[in-house]
Amino acid sequence: MSALSVELLAAATPPPIADAGNTRLALAALAGIAVIVLLITRWKVHAFLALTIGSGVLGTVAGAPLAKTITSYSTGLGTTVAGVGTLIALGAILGKLLADSGGADQIVDTILAKTSEKRLPWAMALIAGLVGLPLFFEIGIVILIPVVLLVARRSGQSLIRLGIPALAGLSVMHGLVPPHPGPLAAIGAIHADMGITLALGVLVALPTLAIAGPLFGRVAAGWVDVQPPERMTPARASDDLEHRPSFAATVSTMLLPVVLMLAKALADVIIDDQSSLTYRIFDVIGTPLIALLAAVMVAMFTLGRAAGFTKDRISSTVDASLGPIAGILLIVGAGGGFKQTLIDCGVGQMILDWSKDWHISALLLAWLIAVLIRVATGSATVAIISAAGLAAPLAEGMSSTHTALLVLSVGAGSLFFSHVNDAGFWLVKEYFGMDVPQTLKTWSVMETVISVVALGFVMLLSLVL
Repeated sequence: MSALSVELLAAATPPPIADAGNTRLALAALAGIAVIVLLITRWKVHAFLALTIGSGVLGTVAGAPLAKTITSYSTGLGTTVAGVGTLIALGAILGKLLADSGGADQIVDTILAKTSEKRLPWAMALIAGLVGLPLFFEIGIVILIPVVLLVARRSGQSLIRLGIPALAGLSVMHGLVPPHPGPLAAIGAIHADMGITLALGVLVALPTLAIAGPLFGRVAAGWVDVQPPERMTPARASDDLEHRPSFAATVSTMLLPVVLMLAKALADVIIDDQSSLTYRIFDVIGTPLIALLAAVMVAMFTLGRAAGFTKDRISSTVDASLGPIAGILLIVGAGGGFKQTLIDCGVGQMILDWSKDWHISALLLAWLIAVLIRVATGSATVAIISAAGLAAPLAEGMSSTHTALLVLSVGAGSLFFSHVNDAGFWLVKEYFGMDVPQTLKTWSVMETVISVVALGFVMLLSLVL
């Protein structure tokens, strides 16, 4: 399905499935979100099941017929998976090829070999930002943190001083820059332009990473002092390889989809004649599906074959990359179902009606909605998808630039204050060998800094664009 088809399908929103007053709709939305929160946090129910059940509760409390609630949920799930499912799969394949071929290790080793100890925190932020472009957050941690532990042990520098920039690089890309699942789903829900959102996302991500990474890492290192735990430093993927791809080939392959999508955004601005051959070429190659597919096909040669992989080994690597994303696809899809149920019940329009009487920026309102869901559920993906559905009506009448900034506001809010209900919190805690208070002082505060600083840059851009 083309991006245009997905947009038209998403835009064809049916009339409200429940004729309820605003008070009842507000209670329905709160009830649905509360059920999701309790199921995820208290009873440890998988987010896919929690979102599915929460959608049913939302529709029931809103007074919608069960059949229509199911239709809304199914439509939202299908539309979301149709829009981002293939992109998530292609991103997973690219990330797996990057990891297994030793390409990620090549980037790390090359940058570290040319970096002084004083600049190591900045190098770690750069590495994480580059590696984090095609990788999911959890995969990025598994690849990068062992390297951070080795570098900290070898250099004698603070683990927190080096680790925070790496974590910030992964987190910033995860929340603000497509083709990560959350931003992709938000772009689809709000009907933002992919190229503009990507360009502005990178523009916001770079200074945010500098502040929340190396600069905050220096402060956090004064709060917490831990030693790299020996048990969390496994062998690297490239240790068993005779060859690995070059630094230039690896970086070029990783940046290829970003360059293609940015080229399309630039063509939209520069080329006036949209019927010209040049414009149509850029329009096609800059489509996220084509850009990521091209990067995957190129990676099979520049990464896989360069590492000495046979055709069978490349095929098995692709197969292995798809299994782990099943849960992500289901969560993203169920989040889209919950989002569509919110919209069809009239909750989105209710928020729009209420916000007209508030003296508050739509960007700030979208951020606050995402913050509340993030803190409650612990999931950045759930927060960004649900908040995007609620904030979608706010995009009415906005320019394409401000619509993209609305996506970034939601993405920034989805990163706010990770704590004990977030799986990432425990992953970081174990890898760094910290206790809960230490993790709160470092990781949780870092996530909050990213969220607030990114919102600040989004608001500044809204004043000048």
